[in-house]
Amino acid sequence: MKLSIDTDSRLLTVEDEGMLRDLPLYSREAFDLVSHQWVRIGWGVSYYFTMNWFGRMILQLPEDLVRLQQVLFTLQPDVIVETGIYSGGSLLYYATLCEGLGKGRVVGIDKHIDEETRAALATSRLAHRITTIEGDSAAPATVEAVRAGIKPGETVLIILDSDHSRDHVACELQAWHPLVSSGSCIIATDGVMRDLTDVPGGKPEWAHNNPSAAAADFLAGHPEFELRQPAWPNITYWPDSWLWRKA
Repeated sequence: MKLSIDTDSRLLTVEDEGMLRDLPLYSREAFDLVSHQWVRIGWGVSYYFTMNWFGRMILQLPEDLVRLQQVLFTLQPDVIVETGIYSGGSLLYYATLCEGLGKGRVVGIDKHIDEETRAALATSRLAHRITTIEGDSAAPATVEAVRAGIKPGETVLIILDSDHSRDHVACELQAWHPLVSSGSCIIATDGVMRDLTDVPGGKPEWAHNNPSAAAADFLAGHPEFELRQPAWPNITYWPDSWLWRKA
């Protein structure tokens, strides 16, 4: 596909398989097409590596974080579980939102949490809202350690952001979905991999080996869940990722 922007005539020309069509430049369809390429190019130049929260690298698109904030404000969860914490920036972000809401706590899970990250989280002003667990995010013992700390009636939301292979995310979905509260969701992040097969640093196998594919497999066998994206989902690393337990 080839996109040509003419700001003078206010047109976006799309050339696809020899066919040409013009779209109004300031239209939703033009916005979606340009945004899709913006996400791809941004990933190719490691745009997401430029984001920090309270001094800790967060590795997420601001658009995804703001839309998640909207969901958390509406849902008001008691527990947010995140698998894969990297340097702890996302844990601090979620804990900041909990602090603003006046409720909630965050549980972060990773196979290895380095001492510098552990110390930074432990000395943060938000440490009272953060728990970390070192272990395999799909292991029954890890899930049980989290389950043991959840009180009856608490609302739980889960974010999967560790190993993004289709097989591992499938294991995580099977392991964690029983903890998701009615009306809440589990998010299989970074399905954008499927759109990055031809971007520098991407891999051809990502076309089928990605979290969104695992989410689709999961939905086929779990009718108690449904796929529901936040509005305007085109600028996102989390396409086809939001799996909601039906109320």
